[in-house]
Amino acid sequence: MTDLKSFPVGGLAAVNGANGGIGRALVEALSGVNQFGAVLGFSRRADGLDLTDEASIAKVAHCVHQHNIPVRLVIVATGLLHDGDLQPEKSWRQLDAARLARSFAVNATGPALVAKHFLPLFPREGKAVFAALSAKVGSIGDNRLGGWYGYRAAKSALNQLLHTAAIELQRTRPDAFCVTLHPGTVATPLSAPFTSSGHAPVGAQFAATRLLGVIDSLRAADNGCMLDHTGQPLPW
Repeated sequence: MTDLKSFPVGGLAAVNGANGGIGRALVEALSGVNQFGAVLGFSRRADGLDLTDEASIAKVAHCVHQHNIPVRLVIVATGLLHDGDLQPEKSWRQLDAARLARSFAVNATGPALVAKHFLPLFPREGKAVFAALSAKVGSIGDNRLGGWYGYRAAKSALNQLLHTAAIELQRTRPDAFCVTLHPGTVATPLSAPFTSSGHAPVGAQFAATRLLGVIDSLRAADNGCMLDHTGQPLPW
């Protein structure tokens, strides 16, 4: 991909979570896009970006603002499904307050705080997009298997937070979008332990390309929605 034709030329794209599989692939793909004059990737390891620390988010947003280039695309490519003793719950008997709070902090609260600091940087006119990676399991209407309480609930909360932000964004920036995206099953450490369920994973580069295709094709009716990697809306 070398073009995102729906964007004005000369804007800035920022990827938060650039050290992850999808985030790194997004930065690489965006670096070849003609519309963007600058592509910045931020991560905890390289830049101190910590979604559980609002001060670090504000610092990164200030860094972006200092470039004096219209911010046209912001992607939050982060997510926490499992890490050490944090594993998807199979039953309510495994629910734990601290683990639930950690999942919400990374999967919902953190991206919402990124929106708080980055949405004001969007120009008043012309296309701009704030997109955060969600997950199909965050759909309440599609939940037929149960389990994964914390991750499901946190992604559902993320969808609601950004849907609400999209409504406010439209009041001052009618050409801008705020959406959540389901990337599908991607060959990354996040999904590696769970890819034997019949969903063959795709490579991170392929996933990044099709997500950017969805972003490029956004229509007014898509604002505030959760979309899958084909651009189709998913049920709340």
